[in-house]
Amino acid sequence: MNGTMAASSHRIMLGPLVAAIDQGTSSTRFLVFNSKTAELLSHHQVEIKQSFPKEGWVEEDPKEILQSVYECMERTCEKLTQLNIDISNIKAIGVTNQRETTLVWDKETGEPLYNAIVWLDLRTQSTVENLINKTPGRNKNHLKHKTGLPISTYFSAVKLRWLMDNVKEVHEAVVSHRAMFGTVDSWLIWCLTGGKSGGVHCTDVTNASRTMLFNIHTMDWDAELCKYFGIPMEILPRVRSSSEIYGLMKSGALSGIPISGCLGDQSAALVGQMCFQDGQAKNTYGTGCFLLRNTGAKPVMSEHGLLTTVAYKLGRDKPACYALEGSVAIAGAVVRWLQDNLGIIGSSEELEKLAASVGTSYGCYFVPAFSGLYAPYWEPSARGIICGLTQFTNKRHLAFAALEAVCFQTREILDAMNQDSGIPLTQLQVDGGMTSNKLLMQLQADILCIPVVKPSMPETTALGAAMAAGAAEGVSVWSLNPDDLSEVTSEKFEPQINPEESEFRYARWKRAVQKSMNWETTEPIGNGNGEPSIFSSVPLGFYIMGSMVMLIGAKYLAGERLFQCQSVNQFDVVEIDLETIAQPACLQVCLHNMKYNFLVIEFNSDTIAPAVSIRG
Repeated sequence: MNGTMAASSHRIMLGPLVAAIDQGTSSTRFLVFNSKTAELLSHHQVEIKQSFPKEGWVEEDPKEILQSVYECMERTCEKLTQLNIDISNIKAIGVTNQRETTLVWDKETGEPLYNAIVWLDLRTQSTVENLINKTPGRNKNHLKHKTGLPISTYFSAVKLRWLMDNVKEVHEAVVSHRAMFGTVDSWLIWCLTGGKSGGVHCTDVTNASRTMLFNIHTMDWDAELCKYFGIPMEILPRVRSSSEIYGLMKSGALSGIPISGCLGDQSAALVGQMCFQDGQAKNTYGTGCFLLRNTGAKPVMSEHGLLTTVAYKLGRDKPACYALEGSVAIAGAVVRWLQDNLGIIGSSEELEKLAASVGTSYGCYFVPAFSGLYAPYWEPSARGIICGLTQFTNKRHLAFAALEAVCFQTREILDAMNQDSGIPLTQLQVDGGMTSNKLLMQLQADILCIPVVKPSMPETTALGAAMAAGAAEGVSVWSLNPDDLSEVTSEKFEPQINPEESEFRYARWKRAVQKSMNWETTEPIGNGNGEPSIFSSVPLGFYIMGSMVMLIGAKYLAGERLFQCQSVNQFDVVEIDLETIAQPACLQVCLHNMKYNFLVIEFNSDTIAPAVSIRG
């Protein structure tokens, strides 16, 4: 009886509730907060499957993403009911999402026309190189004055261009004016507000600023940028602020509740960390790693490889705020790689124990450039390397090196940020799933030589989306006035090694990074006519040529007739008599008389079907 009374009393004391959809690269979550205390009341999480159709390709199923949202909503509402919390007290829903991930769907059928191409995907590398080659001085920052971004595989415009060029269904839908483009936020809001039956096709300024089609000064789609990439503007969503009512939920237990907040995940984390002042910064450790520093009402262009992005615009009539951003492609993803690809750990918790058991990498350095290098290098040709190995190195040292890699990458973007701003950060606010790893947080403080501050409630990304939704005009249940914001409790990690040791380890990391560069090229090895050479396969080329040399040499020593040579159509045709071989055959080898890199081998034998040709 007392328990029931306590639950009932607690329910009465609750203020208005605000929910958030947090759709990330590896999972979807739905979380519900008390708008008066910022307390997290309940949540549910569902993992998202990634597919890798080809090397460097990363895709997700848009329908699975949407279904995961519905499942998380339903399960969270069930949990709230079990806690005796009335779900009718939820007054608004915010959306935060993995940025840059690109979708195209049919507005008449509501069906996605292809999988979502994830922000990490590298299939557009050749497109990006071609675009850069056509710019004056081969300048990857050619569009930066408008977008704040370098031309890179990371952003949505080149992914959308690839879909239009390579997916028949997308091309046909664009031509017939049925196509809709959006990042994950646009797809979810359109579906949740009715889909093909009147769904709202919109995005917010933070997500739009990650497409390379958005002018961060005019705060709208840019006709010249769209023309540059060949994107019809009619397929783009309407750009809205990060805090306003976009539409109402059209189905489920939360039908009729307004969706009134929308922020890309890193901007949402900046808001959730309450970094509203110029100079405040946060670092989020998720699939990737993202350091954002609020630069106020004016965009600051980086001279050291950082991005200029829109931080938030918290209301239609409110000014936009900007941020400098350092983006690292692989952070938490390295844990998944060690688990799924190498099998040396069974969980992320096991990684911490494994690394802590040795407390050092023993000189092993791991550069996880699986998707090239992002900030501050923007080098798509880089690939992952592990160096400094000895016979003593084992999986524990590799686990430690993987954690250090996350910290070193953060150090690189923090250094760039300090150079751009001229005012070094004195401490780093952190959030994201990896911050539960205390060894990682201590390593980060040691490598940065400044304190690392972790909030007790780590769900700052979802909190930021909820704050934007609750503060929207027409909802107004969450005050963003600094005096009204709840005080956040936190844990602080202080540096525990001397700066000289930190600098020594960092310098060796920088050497490892240099060794990871220029591994990949999109230019095929060919014969000058665009055709790949058989010698592009080194083992096959050596095998064939080596075998022939030994054969000819052996027959020469035996005093046998070696070959007859004649010229046919600019080719030297060499016939080698193989009568001493058990199965009689005639081997023809055609070597181009100029290049000697195009090889045709033809076997003719009584026992081999009429002819076999191998062409390189």
